[in-house]
Amino acid sequence: MYTGIIEDLGVVTGVKHTEKGAVLELKTALPLAKMKIGDSISVNGACLTIVSKAGGRLKLDVSAETLRRTVLGELRRGDRVNLERCLTLAQRINGHLVAGHVDGVGKIVSIKPEGDSKLFTFEVPANEARYLVEKGSVAIDGISLTTFGIRGRRFNCALIPHTLKVTTLGTKGPGDKVNIESDMMAKYVERMLEERGALAAAGR
Repeated sequence: MYTGIIEDLGVVTGVKHTEKGAVLELKTALPLAKMKIGDSISVNGACLTIVSKAGGRLKLDVSAETLRRTVLGELRRGDRVNLERCLTLAQRINGHLVAGHVDGVGKIVSIKPEGDSKLFTFEVPANEARYLVEKGSVAIDGISLTTFGIRGRRFNCALIPHTLKVTTLGTKGPGDKVNIESDMMAKYVERMLEERGALAAAGR
């Protein structure tokens, strides 16, 4: 579980594709001494498992399912990635609860200056648009953002200078792909209502 508050901008130092996925190698300033083999870490919003660590670098397994659902398969040496360690019970939740389970791939439609901030317009797949609510939450490449100005599959997010500086969105542009994780609470509510509707239809 994560909060969507990015801790470090890592650098991809290697990507090795295998028959059943890939192994991703990253350079990071995170304290490796406090991290263990088998720990999870969010990489651009996708929860991955640490399989080795040494010399300020991590290696992480990427499953075939993760490659299908995310844009991690397009990473190349030198790319920057958003990193966040797992939430602990001692942390404040400054963003929102993020599972690290990417639902699909969206894209940046436009970026417009708005004072010191920038107004991003994103577009998500049709099956994810139903989870968008005014002033709700969404994780974009692992970053907790607030949604507004929803128009079908498109919505806006305002990014302050700090967020642009410490995340990959500060270097992205229109047309770039992003990982999308919808608010998990909305998905749970939808599931429960579906089951209640099915029971009502069956006369139970």
